[in-house]
Amino acid sequence: MSWDKRGSKKGGKRNADLRKGKTPPSTLTLWDKLGSLVPSGRKKMSQKQMKEAFVSNLNGTSVLEVTQGLCFPAFCILCRGLLIIFSQQLCSFSHNWKIRFFTDFVVLIVPLVTTLTVLSSFIFLEHLIVIICGAGLFYQIYQRRTCYARVPVQKILEKFLKISLESEYNPAISGYRVINSAFTAVAILAVDFPLFPRKFAKTELYGTGAMDFGVGGFVFGTAMVCLEVRRKYLEGSRLNYLRKSLYSVGPLLFLGIARLVTIKSIGYQEHVSEYGVHWNFFFTIVVVKLIAALLLIIFPLNKSWIVAISITVLYQLTLDFTPLKSLILYGTDGRGTRVGLLNANREGIISTLGYVAIHMAGVQTGLYVLKKRTYIKDWIKVMCCLLLAGISLFISLHIVQVNVEAVSRRMANLAFCIWIVASSLSLLSCLLLSDIILSFAKFLTKGTLVSCSWKLIESPATNKKHSESLVSEAEKKEARLCLITALNRNQLTFFLLSNITTGLINMMVDTLHSSTSWALFVLSSYIFINCLVIYVLNLQGKIIKFW
Repeated sequence: MSWDKRGSKKGGKRNADLRKGKTPPSTLTLWDKLGSLVPSGRKKMSQKQMKEAFVSNLNGTSVLEVTQGLCFPAFCILCRGLLIIFSQQLCSFSHNWKIRFFTDFVVLIVPLVTTLTVLSSFIFLEHLIVIICGAGLFYQIYQRRTCYARVPVQKILEKFLKISLESEYNPAISGYRVINSAFTAVAILAVDFPLFPRKFAKTELYGTGAMDFGVGGFVFGTAMVCLEVRRKYLEGSRLNYLRKSLYSVGPLLFLGIARLVTIKSIGYQEHVSEYGVHWNFFFTIVVVKLIAALLLIIFPLNKSWIVAISITVLYQLTLDFTPLKSLILYGTDGRGTRVGLLNANREGIISTLGYVAIHMAGVQTGLYVLKKRTYIKDWIKVMCCLLLAGISLFISLHIVQVNVEAVSRRMANLAFCIWIVASSLSLLSCLLLSDIILSFAKFLTKGTLVSCSWKLIESPATNKKHSESLVSEAEKKEARLCLITALNRNQLTFFLLSNITTGLINMMVDTLHSSTSWALFVLSSYIFINCLVIYVLNLQGKIIKFW
């Protein structure tokens, strides 16, 4: 039974297979595509066509493997914090910015690079190694503790659960945003090299590739710290708030247009089925921000989860019972042409609905996580709730994929939205667990300072103002030397810099025919330079804002 664009038996079978996540037989493999472009050896593929073919028609990997890869950096952050505390126990930790940058880069970024390249088949082993290293460091810290040295473990835990924390800053959200930024920066260049596993690249129609998490994770992370969550929208009238929202997307719109003009003018390779001919990531963010701003004016902020569920369910029903899915996959004429603005950018325009739902889910999560809490035991409850919610969503994802439709980044369907939110909540729970363990290690050692972690508050100081000023200065100095803080403060700058340098490297290097050692050298140099630029900006106290 063949596939065609019409109804009847053929079209019915195609739609049934699409709902189950089966790739249409007409979808070519990489080598089939290469062959079709080189009929009888008479026509040569251009470098651009070869690179486009190299990242097209891929089917991703398992949800479990992607989740393992996402959560791995959270434990690297924990090891980095434990290493700082252990170093402070042995001697005064170095305040030389070169040593601190190199340490952060090796502990945080290098494992991410290897996980996405040469060690991609050993994710479980990497988790095991990091957990063993973390356990070893924690044991050494416990043995050298300066607080409660002769107190039984049970009593120490009881006292720790009653400890107060600074509630103005949440390290888990900062960690989430930094992990997503670093992962994206590494992946957008690594994907052009043969050493990057094709299973991690963006999928063509259905599937869960590691790179598919990128935009969804960015939307979710941005929503958790948006103006509405931080309550800044309350200042002034709703009309004034809407005006501010319109103003805030102006620079993003400019960046989207600039990217479009640059890509078209230099003939840079594009994966058209990702967003379309003219659409790109920045345009998606602009539309999502504007629609979300309107929704949050109409609906109460604490009902964002209801809005998220309503949008994604209605969108999925529309995909299933109207010609919308056919429009996304095959265009208005059913032949997949790109004539007209809607046809040219159908994936980018229509999938925005799914990203709006992810944004609203992020708003609800941000409200919950950023709520002020006094004691560490309260944060343990938050961690457990996020973990349970994540597990529940993964179970829902399995049910949806079996009975409704598989995950599709191209359409941003119901399964995709569930997957992004479930993965995000799992990552947040891992980061909170890491933060709690790190806080316990700080609790055992007096006077330790670790940036991007909670500040413990045990008892009022004798001279409170003087103590706060001293701690503040010390913390500011520590924050300037922290790569996590640097990436968090200049996240969009880091993303833009990574995109620019990725483009330059692709124009100068034959990525398709690079050896493993050369690819690792180029990739490591690229991410090292980008991180160093952002780190130096942070040392100088500069935060580049686009609005």
